[in-house]
Amino acid sequence: MIGGLRATVALTGVAVVTPPMMLAQWVAVRTGLFSDRVLPPIWHRFILKVLGIRLHVVGEIVRDRPLLIASNHVSWTDIMVAGATAPVNFIAKSEISRWPLGGTLARLQRTVFVERDRRRASGDQAGEVAERLVAGDAIVLFAEGTTGDGNLMLPFKTTLFGAASMTVDAGRAGSVAIQPMAIVYTRFHGMPMNRQGRMRASWIGDSALVPHLMGLLKEGAVDVEVHFGEPVEYHPGSSRKQVAQEIERRVRELFVSAQRQPQVARQSRRARALPSRPERH
Repeated sequence: MIGGLRATVALTGVAVVTPPMMLAQWVAVRTGLFSDRVLPPIWHRFILKVLGIRLHVVGEIVRDRPLLIASNHVSWTDIMVAGATAPVNFIAKSEISRWPLGGTLARLQRTVFVERDRRRASGDQAGEVAERLVAGDAIVLFAEGTTGDGNLMLPFKTTLFGAASMTVDAGRAGSVAIQPMAIVYTRFHGMPMNRQGRMRASWIGDSALVPHLMGLLKEGAVDVEVHFGEPVEYHPGSSRKQVAQEIERRVRELFVSAQRQPQVARQSRRARALPSRPERH
């Protein structure tokens, strides 16, 4: 009963807030009257609040440009999680462009759509990402190519790392910063997640989206951590595969560390360790 009421209130809030923000973003994209990077982070933070997802960020996106951010992928909610941290754009599979509402929202955020199964198109798709990198967009690449179960990371696919090599080899930039980012869902209702809990928070791409969405709306109170690592500079002569392997190693290291010792737990322990302040008289 309470869960259903919560879901109703949340969906009503989204229905009221989203259309005017979409219209304003459309104006920004089409006319350039104001930056199209302003509204998306605000909307993403609003959606996280509606879903009951509490975001904890460790580190920050580097200011270097061109910048490619490589991350693991757990759920469709990763879009809101990453988008709430800073103005970023995404690489997404082409099927999303055909989703009734999700496709429109993705286009308004200037998402780059790729067909991962068409190897012959990979060069053109990497070229499009390279153009956006040169233009100064911070592009998020979910390098596993699909979602995992929240417990283990899948091997990174190296194809779209070719955008960095295209940017450098064409002389469009002296180097490209590739920054590792790890997304880890850590708690339900304040309690640490075990393997089953992380699987509940995850969304495998072949699963039905609506039941997962409704489950989050009814349950809520999920903690998620985003960890930013030190970037790797892609220079002329760098090996795409070696750089991708190093980024994967760094993301995996952040991922495993956050699972073993979540930031929320570390903060709680530090708070208990601090001496109490003397009362003022």
